[in-house]
Amino acid sequence: MLQDNLMTLLKAKGAKLIGVADMDGFAVDGMNRGVAVAIPVPAYIVENIRTVPTMEYYQMYHTLNEQLDNMVEAGAEYLREQGYNARAYTKKCLYVNDDLRTAFPYKTVATKAGLGWIGKSCLLVTEKYGSAVRLSGLLTDAPLVPSKPVTQSRCGNCQLCVKACPGNAIIGTNWTAGMLREEILRAHVCKETQIARMKQILGFYEGERVCGRCFAVCAYTQKYLRQSSRL
Repeated sequence: MLQDNLMTLLKAKGAKLIGVADMDGFAVDGMNRGVAVAIPVPAYIVENIRTVPTMEYYQMYHTLNEQLDNMVEAGAEYLREQGYNARAYTKKCLYVNDDLRTAFPYKTVATKAGLGWIGKSCLLVTEKYGSAVRLSGLLTDAPLVPSKPVTQSRCGNCQLCVKACPGNAIIGTNWTAGMLREEILRAHVCKETQIARMKQILGFYEGERVCGRCFAVCAYTQKYLRQSSRL
């Protein structure tokens, strides 16, 4: 009942994908269950960023982040009301260090929660939405039943995101769980390329980086776009 009620609440807040992760080895203060949530980037916005980032995408990026923050805060509050410890890892509080890492990597939680795998772009890839998703999550000690984790890439020989990257930051490696980021992506090259493209195309850079080419061309993302066009 607890888990069902939590899922119902998160869905009501807009979550389209939800999973529970066994976070043993990543537990904080005894909280060894992670809850991963995802919402898709609207298809019409993804269609427009296959070549360049757009102001529309930049604005939607912030809108989706705010929705995710509200979602995981509501989930954590519900679990605390039930007598458990819970911590929402919101966008506004998650610190990114100089090596572009965080204490609570959403993608790690998402793969452990069965939402998808890490693509050659180093982004999460989901069966339903490709990489056109924004993620968030929370930690708790509530006795939630974990989902089956995903531990292997399903990208195969596809090179679409590798070829699309304007900074040649994507190495082209098929992911397996536990693999180092450096084997998949030149993260600082990606960052520098995003900043340069934002300044060139959008005319500004204010701390949030957007590009989107890699996930817009992803074969799984394209499947999502085709299905959306039929609705």
